[in-house]
Amino acid sequence: MEAIQAASTTTGRAGGRSSDRVLEVLLYIVAVLLLIVLIYPLYFIVIASFSDPSAVGNGQVWLFPRGFTLDGYKELLKHENIWIGYRNTILYTVVGTAIGLIVNVSAAYALSRKDLVGRKAISLFFIFTMFFSGGLIPTFLTIRDFHMYNTFLVMVLPFSVVVYDIIVARTFFQTSIPGDLWEAAQIDGCGNLRYYVLVVLPLSKAVISVLALWIAVGYWNSYFNALIYLKNPNLYPLQLILRNILITNQMQSSLGSGEAANIALRLANMMRYSVIIVSTLPIMCLYPFVQKYFNQGVMIGAVKE
Repeated sequence: MEAIQAASTTTGRAGGRSSDRVLEVLLYIVAVLLLIVLIYPLYFIVIASFSDPSAVGNGQVWLFPRGFTLDGYKELLKHENIWIGYRNTILYTVVGTAIGLIVNVSAAYALSRKDLVGRKAISLFFIFTMFFSGGLIPTFLTIRDFHMYNTFLVMVLPFSVVVYDIIVARTFFQTSIPGDLWEAAQIDGCGNLRYYVLVVLPLSKAVISVLALWIAVGYWNSYFNALIYLKNPNLYPLQLILRNILITNQMQSSLGSGEAANIALRLANMMRYSVIIVSTLPIMCLYPFVQKYFNQGVMIGAVKE
């Protein structure tokens, strides 16, 4: 009898291990398929930027470049204002990210403290702005009255507060920073500012890295604020300059005729993919440096109260 029970137990374990292996294989297959779906569009843009636009338009480009050419990049880099755009975008991203981290992380820490007077009311005030705003025209008038229109500050200061980032960071502080640390720091004579700088921030590298990446990507990809609040071309970010180049080339190809129109259309098609690579490659190079903090910061910061 005992032998039969042992045999059935062994059989059950073997069946369980077999089903686990099948499930694991299926999960790997699904993960690989999702990876292909997510990565292939980016890969296609890369190979299309090095391919002849006629081959791309005819659907001949699948896995490798066809009619290898660098004309799209050469034509794009002929525009001197691209380097001005790179300079401005880098400045906007670095300064804007620094300001955004200071503002959002500090506000999040303050809202995470239970001894903050009116904490719930202030939190509701922040959340209210996620769903309701004054609109474009009142915002424009406010920026103009503060004398920030067509200045460097308009790109980094008025839109530095992101309520979603504050909520994520606040939840991180509430769930990951023990309240006993503050009590121990008080006993040692540590004040609020010193505790925040020397204790809280070093323990919050994960969420700070994630927020820095989010904010930096937002500034790097931003062009609408520049389109509305800037009129000096020397202050234009890279995204707005690239947008103007594409629009200009497309207009030239549509207004022209004959061989000149065909050349302009070919250049516009070549530059279309080159513009994507030029605008996204630098910010993509930033991701590996914060990737190790990314999952940890998102998961911890997403825990609900």
